Amino acid sequence: MAEESEDGQEKTEEPSQRKIEKAREDGKVLSSKELFVFSNISMALIVMFAFFLVAKQYLFEWADLFVFENDGSLDDLAAIKTTYALWFFLKVSLLVGTPVFLITIGTQLAVGGINFAPKAMAFKGSKLNPIKGMKNIISLKSLVELGKSILKVVLLMGTASYAIYLSLPQILQMPAGSISSALGELKNIFPLLLISSLIALAAIAAIDYFWQRHQHMDSLKMSRQEQKDEFKQTEGSPEVKQKIRQKQIQASMAASEQRKSVENVSNATAIITNPTHFAVALRYIVGEPGAPEVIAMGRGKVAQDIIEVGKNHRITTYRSPLLARALFFTSEIGKEISDKLYNAVAVALAYIYRIDRGELVEEPKIDLPEDMRFNENGQIIQGEE
Repeated sequence: MAEESEDGQEKTEEPSQRKIEKAREDGKVLSSKELFVFSNISMALIVMFAFFLVAKQYLFEWADLFVFENDGSLDDLAAIKTTYALWFFLKVSLLVGTPVFLITIGTQLAVGGINFAPKAMAFKGSKLNPIKGMKNIISLKSLVELGKSILKVVLLMGTASYAIYLSLPQILQMPAGSISSALGELKNIFPLLLISSLIALAAIAAIDYFWQRHQHMDSLKMSRQEQKDEFKQTEGSPEVKQKIRQKQIQASMAASEQRKSVENVSNATAIITNPTHFAVALRYIVGEPGAPEVIAMGRGKVAQDIIEVGKNHRITTYRSPLLARALFFTSEIGKEISDKLYNAVAVALAYIYRIDRGELVEEPKIDLPEDMRFNENGQIIQGEE
């Protein structure tokens, strides 16, 4: 059942970006406790295992520090050895603790990001409400937490029991063997037990992450009225209105410049079209320094005017929708084309030059970089069109 807002409407709509940002300001970010448990334990075990592999000799030396010739008193040498041993222990703890701390930060960055929210630390009297506290105890969230705890116990005990079951023949033979052989068997059994436990923790972490993500997004859902109110607030703010006016002015100036640029078409070397929605007139003289220059461009009625003027001046028109849009959305009138389009324009101009000389040549395939492929709205598209 969908949650209800203060006005009684059901919250069925996905949260807006503004609602998500506001939730972050209030300290509401996605987090998974079980994912932290899994990542921390895994990193700690990896570091400890690596340390034992490369520092076995240091461990023996550390153990020797606790062997005293006189058990009755601590002389100066014994005190020095004890101090050295403690410092060694602190260094090892730092060696293990630092990667665990970093993986904790990395896990939160990957899950919901790091967020410092002073609002979350502010005192709230509603937290002392006993009735609300009872509702939190007897709620779906508390039942889910109980279920996860039970599932954790079941999975850990189940995987551990299965690992022990697989090693049962070796375990039963231990009483008949020596201590060294028993330790050798335990050395083989322990990794299996450890891996099975990590698999169980990974499963629990995955379940908890997807549940927490579902709960987090569900708690941010909005009612239709909330969406309307937010839209009014956003669109009505002076900052947004100012940005809209700036974009309108820029669009108007660009359209005016494009209309005036039609006068330059007579000086063009070639016109790249879409075929009628976009048109870009290029000027390039072989032997002159610099890249091809955009001397006119436009869309819609302006594009048709550019094509018409080009026909009157017998300027070759080349149809290439992707190239025309790439030039239109990345170029400025009176300036050279983007360096990312050098190869594509060079292929097109070479083809046009040969056509102008009367040669019968096959139309080339124009290849564009992935970030130079645009649809008619100026948005980057993927793949061929």
